[in-house]
Amino acid sequence: MALLKLSPVFLMAGLMIGGFDALIAAPIATIYAAIIAFLASKVSFGELINSAVDNVKEMQLVFFILMMAYAMAECFMATGVGAAIINTALNLGLTAKTVAVTGLAVTAILSVATGTSWGTFAACAPIFLWLNHIVDGNLLLTTAAIAGGACFGDNIGLISDTTVVSSGIQGVEVIDRIRYQGVWSILCLILAGIIFFGVSVGMGLPTIKADGGEAIDQIPEEVWQNLEKERPSAVTLLEQVKEGVPYYMVIPLILVIAAAIKGVPTLACLGIGIVTSLLFGVFAGTVTNISDVLGEEGLIYTGFADAGSWVIVMMMWVGAFGGIMARMDAFAPISNFIARKAKSVKQLMTWNAFLCLVGNAALSDEMAQIVTIGPIIKTLTDDNVEASEEDMYKLRLRNATFGDALGVFGSQLIPWHVYVNFYIGIASAVYPLHNFKAIDIIKYNFMAMIAVVSMLVLTRTGWDKIIPRFAMPAEPDVRIKKEGLATGK
Repeated sequence: MALLKLSPVFLMAGLMIGGFDALIAAPIATIYAAIIAFLASKVSFGELINSAVDNVKEMQLVFFILMMAYAMAECFMATGVGAAIINTALNLGLTAKTVAVTGLAVTAILSVATGTSWGTFAACAPIFLWLNHIVDGNLLLTTAAIAGGACFGDNIGLISDTTVVSSGIQGVEVIDRIRYQGVWSILCLILAGIIFFGVSVGMGLPTIKADGGEAIDQIPEEVWQNLEKERPSAVTLLEQVKEGVPYYMVIPLILVIAAAIKGVPTLACLGIGIVTSLLFGVFAGTVTNISDVLGEEGLIYTGFADAGSWVIVMMMWVGAFGGIMARMDAFAPISNFIARKAKSVKQLMTWNAFLCLVGNAALSDEMAQIVTIGPIIKTLTDDNVEASEEDMYKLRLRNATFGDALGVFGSQLIPWHVYVNFYIGIASAVYPLHNFKAIDIIKYNFMAMIAVVSMLVLTRTGWDKIIPRFAMPAEPDVRIKKEGLATGK
């Protein structure tokens, strides 16, 4: 019976592995879960509908955040915010010793600004791979650097869909997530940057200088065609980088980050980003017509439409799925097993981290892992830990970070993952002089290695207390429930 109740999870996982989009897999799994709940737990159709709808209602704020996030990403890409970030770094002049670490820094900042690791990699790969070619750098080192950096914003970006969704599933505020893991994320980035620079120096790479304009001029026409097909927004960004935009276009990003640090609500932060990028865009000449903003194909409309066409609908079905699974207490077997094995909250949370990693490897998709494993680790924590509401909230923040960080960064170390395959495809398209393989993305991806290993070690050892804001509550403030409490015996 326990396996029967868990079978909807296996069905969703199987559909994902089989190539079905989450927008199709989630409804199928939800309907199947409803049938199982009716047969196995004798839950009436009306109760199932109420459980599904009630769970979706709790995500309403997440839907608005996602719409605003997509709109801000469109504004940042189109008005020149992203191009200003790239040009600010490239105008410093790069050499073989600095191209990888600069690529790491630029993609990290750009991914925060745009909320997309895939879009960031697609936009930056043509620049940095050809810059690397000009300065005679190490191709694999540079490729791994921009791959790892592109994931930075996908894990901590205010407008990243994985950040928003993983936070929504755990019931925590996005802005709290960012403040909670911010220092840890930045420390990982700094350490990775030091290692990339150290390895570059250790390789004895030359000191020939080059700039971004020169690299863009060397991009072959077939590369432009491939990018236009794969990521049209990357073409727009590259054109802005070549033509140049005023440096003050980085101000909207600075204002958003400052507002987030100050604790301004997420929706307000997004609103600040949208309004300021459009205002500065008017002065920069990148926004010339009101229809570019509010028209049927304007930036706001496009952002809302992109969010509504996939991620919000998918989240509604995932919410319904989670509500039904919770109604029939489907995750009790997993919860009970781990509760028996875990002798402390640190051990329980470490189990949660490993579940995220295993789910990511099994599903080969970070979003699939977040929506499939996320409800499981939430149930594990809620059912098996006794703590104050404040401390439970901190544990939920860690769970949200598990799902996102071990999903996004973990994907970079899994050869068969869709993330790695996408990066290989883009890299091969923009730099056809090398036959890229999965190991090329993994071999020097110090950013991903540091993030994954440090997350596991800090959680298990309790050393996270040395990082500001990042420490989990410790025993006896939090404790594993006595045997029987988790199942209501």
